[in-house]
Amino acid sequence: MKTFGRANGSSAISAIAYRSGERIRDERTGRIYDHSARAGVMHKEIVLPGKLADTDLSWAKDRATLWNAVEAAESRSNARVAREFLVALPAELTPQQRLGLVRDYSRELVDRYQFALDFAIHAPRTDPRNYHAHLLASTREINSTGFGAKTTLELSDANRMNRGLPPFLQEVAATRERWANMANAALRDAQVQARVDHRSLAAQGIDREPRLQLPRAVYEMERRGERNELAERLRAEHDTRVRERLERAAVQLAPVAQPVPNAGRAYPPVTQTLEETRRQARENWLRLRQAQAALTPTPTACDAARSRDDDLSR
Repeated sequence: MKTFGRANGSSAISAIAYRSGERIRDERTGRIYDHSARAGVMHKEIVLPGKLADTDLSWAKDRATLWNAVEAAESRSNARVAREFLVALPAELTPQQRLGLVRDYSRELVDRYQFALDFAIHAPRTDPRNYHAHLLASTREINSTGFGAKTTLELSDANRMNRGLPPFLQEVAATRERWANMANAALRDAQVQARVDHRSLAAQGIDREPRLQLPRAVYEMERRGERNELAERLRAEHDTRVRERLERAAVQLAPVAQPVPNAGRAYPPVTQTLEETRRQARENWLRLRQAQAALTPTPTACDAARSRDDDLSR
């Protein structure tokens, strides 16, 4: 989830033009955002609250009109204008199944928060499994004439508490969990065994470093063949975290050495794999036999005769 606001210079018009692959003019600034040449937009759709189904919302069904109304509803220079839900779509599903999943999730969000939502499904660019959807929503509730109060997602935790609502972070966790449940239901209906989990790796008990994520601007620079110091630093930091995690795991998995006779004698270092442990055990056993043989006197003829006499006496 991310937000678009004027405090950081972002624009809802720019965001939706890029995601939908359209040419849209920002009536507030006069700037034109033209992404009509963009490829990879598999589907785009505007979703409005079900309770307004009998209301004339033809103006909201036009993308340019809708998002210019979203911008016009905000007067503050630091206003938060739009909120985006970014979801990864299972590659195992068909295009129609992915569309149905996004559409159903969008309708649930719209009916819960009463905002206007515009989603776009994008095809992969580099990773062939990276189907995903951008769900861009207004920060205000939509009505028959325009936009009214801010949605409950935009309220402070104090105001949420006064309304008997959970804290914002719990709300975000609930939207993530709901997406995971719906995606898993779609996979199950498609008879696919794969499942998704909205929880962090740590919460799942998985001890590995998350994959490296580069900012979009940095990623685009590298795609153009430009060197980027930020990308190099992020990769170096990620490699360091991965190496440190592996080193910690190796220490935790290493078996505890047991006391052995002749502790001062040099022995090979403790190994980790089962095959190496077996090999080392065999080598230690051979060394022990050799050491015992070296310490035992070689039998003489007298010793041999005494041994025979002992046998005969029995």
